[in-house]
Amino acid sequence: MDRKYTCYCGLYCENCSVMARVGPASIVLYEEMRKAGFEEIINYIPGGGEFWPFLKSMAEDGVCVSCKDDSGNPGCSVRVCAQGKGVDMCALCGEYPCDSFADFFKGYPVLEHDNALLRDSGWEEWAALQDQRRAKGFTYTNPD
Repeated sequence: MDRKYTCYCGLYCENCSVMARVGPASIVLYEEMRKAGFEEIINYIPGGGEFWPFLKSMAEDGVCVSCKDDSGNPGCSVRVCAQGKGVDMCALCGEYPCDSFADFFKGYPVLEHDNALLRDSGWEEWAALQDQRRAKGFTYTNPD
């Protein structure tokens, strides 16, 4: 587990479908289109001039890193609060869980458990869980 992929809210970016599935798919799509010669004709396809640099960037630079590295929504209330309080992860804040988490728990049902695990058992246990999930192909949008 790489801590640079931890989010303030308690999500782990490598278990996000964008990073786990869209990123690798963008590499395959870019390579296949490049091999087929799309680089030469892409500007003749409606929207191709904007699409090609976008796809190339996703394939070469990745889709995102984490909210701690300026990916994601800069106006996220959880992110703004955590940065303001100087906490690494909200589960470690004395005011957790705050009102910002009601919506997060609805969208990410495992988050409440994960943050409790981090708070009660520490980084090692939390990291092991994230690694186990990743090895099984878990993503937050497809937890089974």
